[in-house]
Amino acid sequence: MKTKIEPSFRESVDLMFNRAVALMELSPGLEEKIRVCNATYTVRFGVRLRGQIHTFTGYRSVHSEHMEPVKGGIRYSLAVHQDEVEALAALMTYKCALVEAPFGGSKGGLRVDPRAWEEHELEQITRRFAYELIKRDLINPAQNVPAPDMGTGEREMAWIADQYKRMNTTDINYRACVTGKPINAGGIQGRVEATGRGVQYALHEFFRHPEDVQAAHLSGGLDGKRVIVQGLGNVGYHAAKFLREEDGCKIIAIIEHDGGLMNEAGLDVEAVRNWITRHGGVKGYPDATYIPEGARCLEEVCDILVPAAMEGVINIGNAERIKAPLIIEAANGPITAGADDILRQKGTVIIPDMYANAGGVTVSYFEWVKNLSHIRFGRIGRRQEEGRHQLLVNELDRLNHGIGDAWELSPDFKQKYLRGAGELELVRSGLDDTMRSAYQAMREVWHSRQDVTDLRTAAYLVSISRVAASYRAMGL
Repeated sequence: MKTKIEPSFRESVDLMFNRAVALMELSPGLEEKIRVCNATYTVRFGVRLRGQIHTFTGYRSVHSEHMEPVKGGIRYSLAVHQDEVEALAALMTYKCALVEAPFGGSKGGLRVDPRAWEEHELEQITRRFAYELIKRDLINPAQNVPAPDMGTGEREMAWIADQYKRMNTTDINYRACVTGKPINAGGIQGRVEATGRGVQYALHEFFRHPEDVQAAHLSGGLDGKRVIVQGLGNVGYHAAKFLREEDGCKIIAIIEHDGGLMNEAGLDVEAVRNWITRHGGVKGYPDATYIPEGARCLEEVCDILVPAAMEGVINIGNAERIKAPLIIEAANGPITAGADDILRQKGTVIIPDMYANAGGVTVSYFEWVKNLSHIRFGRIGRRQEEGRHQLLVNELDRLNHGIGDAWELSPDFKQKYLRGAGELELVRSGLDDTMRSAYQAMREVWHSRQDVTDLRTAAYLVSISRVAASYRAMGL
């Protein structure tokens, strides 16, 4: 029997791209222009730390400039390499097009273990990496705007923004050079939770369509659904927390780097997160069954599987044993192209990464707009909105008193209705609207074309057609 060869992450992205363009009528030249990565810059720089010079390797890849600036996170990991960064940059192009964020796709990475360095050392490394990118306009509010990714967060983004300011002292829009910053450094409320919140909103939209739910051999809504989450980092934690606390899901398993936890009655996500923070892993957590081989938990019976960590965790080696009828890709590329074929043949419904984890870039877009407009969302209109609502409530009160208190408003109606929308409410509203619109665009293709049998192909078709339209408008 011939052994199947597992494609690499980049090969997986190319295979999925090829599957979609085979169903389109693009000229060979335009197809190739969209597929290839425009440029990748590799930098090797030295930083004096602990009495000696350490050399680090970093990358910034620009996949497509059909719109500018280009957008994409910077990840810190010893596993970072050029092919991975270029594949992630391609996914960013398609992701931005799908959710109609006006960016091209980019991605960055630094080969470093952030846990191996003290905070002040990591700041030196980050600032030097940023310096190398900034001086080549690979970080710039109008050209290339990074964001957090695996191994980075608000802290690193604040260092990068400050480094850009030091090198561009007269750029009034300097804060827009990077997104995912702390609130007090030009960030936006709701950005930290954005990708996990987007996963939740994606599931909300999926479960609004009984026909789609039935395709996944499920029924009803999210309440009571049994969920397995792989990776309790920023994305997995927020997705699991919101699904448990707001939608009534049972998180029956959590998988981390040192093993997995199982509890059929449901895990307390907050308690598990606190345990990981204190102990560095899930081992020893008291209220669950510990499974040393965490990857085995991926194969347990559940309703929804949420891979939220690394790429390639579901592959040719384990795809046949995956029992979840619905998988939502909270991470980038957690299902390889080979595994995707196996799962589709089994009838598994996959909500693809380019849609499912687009909450981060969507709210990054809002933050970028906020930085360029130099005003907090809701600041101008919030009190005026409250004033208009107060007029209506006063009129209802007047009518009520005029007919002898024949009826009364619900106890908390006034409080809820009178409260004008602040930045967080507006961000969540914009994210929800974006996730709904993008899903509906995918869904229309999925259900209207007989040659499209899955959401991933539908997502690629929507994205590629939008990128192609932008290139045509440029005269290509």
